[in-house]
Amino acid sequence: MTLKRKLVSIEAPKAQPGFLGNGHMARPVLGGPFSKTDPFILLMDDVLDKKDDEPAGGPHPHAGFETVTLMLEGELGDGDHAMKQGDFQMMTAGSGIVHTEVIDKPGAMRLLQLWLNLPKKHRQAKPRLQELPLAHVPALTKDGVHIKLYSGSLAGLTSPIQNYVPVIIADVHINPGITTTQKLPANYNTFLYVLDGTVTVDDKQLQKNQVGWLNITANDADSELTLTAAQEGARFVLYAGKPTGEPIVSYGPFIADSTEDISRLYKEYRHGAMKHINHVSEEQKLHY
Repeated sequence: MTLKRKLVSIEAPKAQPGFLGNGHMARPVLGGPFSKTDPFILLMDDVLDKKDDEPAGGPHPHAGFETVTLMLEGELGDGDHAMKQGDFQMMTAGSGIVHTEVIDKPGAMRLLQLWLNLPKKHRQAKPRLQELPLAHVPALTKDGVHIKLYSGSLAGLTSPIQNYVPVIIADVHINPGITTTQKLPANYNTFLYVLDGTVTVDDKQLQKNQVGWLNITANDADSELTLTAAQEGARFVLYAGKPTGEPIVSYGPFIADSTEDISRLYKEYRHGAMKHINHVSEEQKLHY
């Protein structure tokens, strides 16, 4: 018998002023210990309405995980690596890189920024950058449901993004009153983050800015997730990933296996041993 996925918890994280100054509101989508959210470490919903030319942000290091960015509105960055609405980027920090994000002009934007754990055996992976622009995102529209698939496989779609951790990331729109059933691996830790409207899962409603976590089992067979949009329709981002089952040590911009590893990473960064992601070899830059 196919496992039916159900909502086991609903959270309503509050937005708070962000570190980029006036006009920046940040909503911490994930709450609770990593043992609950594995393989997801954190997820921020960043909304910025910048009114001035004062530079915000700058270069900073990362190591031991992957940063995953979904651009919901606006534009970020310049040149070859600029992101526009609907674009997706996965940066494997791995053994350690330096990354620069500077916003130095007025503009409005909204983006979801995820920290995705790397399994212990891949913690020191060679850094790489994967970019998937909206024009090349696998998508379908069928029976009142529109899906844009950024990672993994869902609804007959498969993303070109390469994963160390099996993970599904999809932007889903459901028309008013429509019900759809989607298949997911039963052993993937899964949550929905509602961007607009209301969606019902297992007779429980999820509303805008709420996070709904699903039940999970050790069974690697398919499970069914049945969703119904309310009369205003619904839009949400679905995140589903296979837990690593491994503890992590988190400190500042680094994820590691031990406090000794954290100290080593800070030392490497201070001594300039971490290369900037823009300067890695071309084989480490994948543009789909």
